[in-house]
Amino acid sequence: MNVFILNAGSSSLKYQLMNPITKDVLAAGICERIGIDGVLKHEFGNDQKLKIDVSMPTHKEAIELVLRTLTDGEGKVIDSINDIEAIGHRAVHGGEEFASSVMVTDKVIDAMKKLIPLAPLHNPANIMGMEICQQLMPGIPNVAVFDTAFHQTMPDYAYMYALPYDQYTKHGIRKYGFHGTSHYFVSNEARGMLDKKHNTRIIVCHLGNGSSVSAVLDGKCIDTSMGLTPVQGLMMGTRAGDVGAGAISFMMSQEEMTINQTLDLMNKKSGILGISGKSSDLREVLDGMQEGDDKCRLAVDMVAYNIKKYVGSYVAALDGIDALCFTGGIGENSALIREIVCAGLDGMGLNIDPTKNNKRSNKARDIATNSSAARIFVIPTNEEFVIANDTYKLVSGLEK
Repeated sequence: MNVFILNAGSSSLKYQLMNPITKDVLAAGICERIGIDGVLKHEFGNDQKLKIDVSMPTHKEAIELVLRTLTDGEGKVIDSINDIEAIGHRAVHGGEEFASSVMVTDKVIDAMKKLIPLAPLHNPANIMGMEICQQLMPGIPNVAVFDTAFHQTMPDYAYMYALPYDQYTKHGIRKYGFHGTSHYFVSNEARGMLDKKHNTRIIVCHLGNGSSVSAVLDGKCIDTSMGLTPVQGLMMGTRAGDVGAGAISFMMSQEEMTINQTLDLMNKKSGILGISGKSSDLREVLDGMQEGDDKCRLAVDMVAYNIKKYVGSYVAALDGIDALCFTGGIGENSALIREIVCAGLDGMGLNIDPTKNNKRSNKARDIATNSSAARIFVIPTNEEFVIANDTYKLVSGLEK
């Protein structure tokens, strides 16, 4: 089955064409600067690449261009649109409405529209992608796969904020969590790598420009670091992570900032970028630290310390640990961050092997010492496969 995977952003559109049964990726790419000028970057075949500069006034023109590129010309990988058997959409926020992936219907879209206040930047674009695909490819089933779904197994004492209870009942203010497809994929892979098959206690660190940690007990999430929105939790590329409400209100007063200005600062100008003053890219900040830049050193130390704090608290929440997993751009590629995070965790049974840790590989691997009581895995994430596989199972009737 060929599944067309779409991740529609406000001014971008990522896509893949994948066979979830064989895991073969026929093509992948991104449309950028939609509504500005437009560029398509398309990868296919044996590392073949194609770049097209073309006007894309809206997402409709972007999707039309992607479909033409897949079916005609130099980047062709299928004969016609009819070779696409299903469409899987990344959907950021499913609130409490969606605890699993669902077939896209008018009722589903209406429910997602009601959730727009919880994800004003993401849900409108996700919905737009679904509606355009229904228009351009009538009869081909669409599936919505939610970032928040995997975390819906959290108990109420983990997801509730200690605000007046009516803030939850009236407005749905609670912790939802994000990166759910990645946390699901990595924790499931880790369960397969463990000799222990039941009552598995796994902590997943998804570390990239956006970062989050989850505690997974026997395949079910019991806590995660992101909250009502993705700004809560770990310090990230440009996001502040956990900041006390008092500090925020004081900053707003001192700087005479509006709510929107404050949200912009906390989401786009804070984190690694805000502390280092250099970059949101940890690789550049690590280089700066090596060159003696103390603010870069501070940013790196803060990143690692924040991750370690969450790992420690989740070991307590899980009453122990069988595996600590690193994934995402930073988690998979930064041996130094993994080393700093694991330093001093011997008392929790986590002992990292420096030689294994520094060996580069694009495959899932164990980097713990042979004597480590718990395993330390580096597992490349594959969120697109989760979307494609959920889509395949729903469309094929394998999952109701």
